Amino acid sequence: MYDLLVVGAGPYGLSIASHAAAAGLNVRVFGRPMASWRDHMPRGMFLKSEPWASNLSDPEARWRLDVYCAGRGVEARHGRPIPLDMFTEYGLWFARNAAPPVDERTVTRIAPRTGGFDATTEDGETLHGRTVALAVGVLPFVEIPSALHGLSPDLVSHSSHHADLDRFRGRDVTVIGGGQAALETAALLAEQGSRVRVLVRAEELYWNEVPPPWERPWWKSARAPHSGLGPGWRNWFYSERPGLYRRLAEPTRARIAATALGPAGAWWVRERVESGVEVLLGREVTAARATAGGVRLDTAVRGGGADTLETEHVIAATGFRTTRERLGLLADDLRTTLVTGADGAPEVGRGFESSYPGLFLAGLITAAGFGPAMRFVHGATFTADTLVRGVRRRLRSGPAGWGVDADLREPAPDVVRN
Repeated sequence: MYDLLVVGAGPYGLSIASHAAAAGLNVRVFGRPMASWRDHMPRGMFLKSEPWASNLSDPEARWRLDVYCAGRGVEARHGRPIPLDMFTEYGLWFARNAAPPVDERTVTRIAPRTGGFDATTEDGETLHGRTVALAVGVLPFVEIPSALHGLSPDLVSHSSHHADLDRFRGRDVTVIGGGQAALETAALLAEQGSRVRVLVRAEELYWNEVPPPWERPWWKSARAPHSGLGPGWRNWFYSERPGLYRRLAEPTRARIAATALGPAGAWWVRERVESGVEVLLGREVTAARATAGGVRLDTAVRGGGADTLETEHVIAATGFRTTRERLGLLADDLRTTLVTGADGAPEVGRGFESSYPGLFLAGLITAAGFGPAMRFVHGATFTADTLVRGVRRRLRSGPAGWGVDADLREPAPDVVRN
C-alpha cells in the first residue's frame, strides 16, 4: 500500500509528489503531465503571472523556471511574459527531474477502504493508498452559463476545451467573458482571421497595469511591494501568507476568493484586443438556440433593452465553479460526506486535509480556504510543503487515530455547512 496517491500531474500534483518523495514517502502520481496546459490552452498564449511567480516547487528550489529558461538561452525577466509552450516544456522538465515517475493513466474512481483508499485507473487496475491528494486542476469545474446549456459542442464550447483555434479560421465566433481567457482567446482568433466579438457583462473592461520595475526606490516598494499576485499589500497578503488567510472567518474567505483579482486582461494583450476585436459591454446572454447557420443569442443590455445576434460558434470563457458535486471521480459515499463551505467547495483543514480523514485537496478547489493564490501556479509552493506535512501527520496518527481534523470537527458559528 502506498503512503500517498497523488491524482493529477499539473503544477500542484507534480510539486506535491516532489515534496512527498523528498520526505521519504512511498508515493505514486497519476495523470498526463501538464495536461491542462498541453491539451486545453491554444498555442500562442502567454502566462499572465510573472516568471518568478510561476515556479513549480521542489524542496530545494533547484528546478525553477528561470533555471530551465537559462538552459535554453532565454532570460526569464520580470515584466516579460513567458510563452505558454515554454512553460509547458518547463513543467515536463520538472517532472523528469524533480518528481517520481508519473503513471500517465487516468484515475477514474477513488473509494474508501479500511485504512485508506482504493484508486481505480482507466484500464481497471486498483491501487491502494493510505492517503490521497487530489490535484485535479480546473477541468472538472468548467462553468458554462445556463442559457447555453443543451446546445451541441459543435456550437458552444468552453475556453478550456481548445488546444488550438485553427478550426475557427474564417468563421464568426462570439466569446463570452471579460477576463484574460476571453480577451486573449479573442485576440488570437482575430489575428488568425476569424470574425470575433466579445460579450462582457460588465460596463467596462479592466486591465492589469504594467508591473512596476523590480528595482525601484525603497519608499515605492514599501507602499506597494511585489508579490506573486501583483504589487500591493493586499495582494502580498493573499500571495505570501495563505496560512494566515485561512484564519479569516469562512464567509470572509469565500467572499474574497470569489471577488479578489476579478476579471481583467493583461497589459500586454490590451492593444491586440482594442485594435482587432469588437467588444460589446453590458451584455448578458439570456437565451440561445441553434439556427441553420450556428447560434442565435438573445442578450439583455445593461440599463434596459434587449438585443439579438447570430454567430457560428460561442466560446464561453466564463471560468470555473468548484463544488463538491463536480468531484465525480470520488465514490458517492465518500463525496457526499465532505463538509462544504458557503460556496459549495469542500472545506480543508490547516494541512489541506478534507473532512474525510486522509483525503487531501490542492489547487483551485482550496481557494476559499487558503486564498486567491490557489488559483495560480504560485500557490503550489505553499501547498506542496504544507500538504505533505499534513500527510505525514496523518500517517503518524495511524488508522486507530484517524478522525476529522480538529479544526473541521465543529463548525464555527459563521460557517455554513451543506
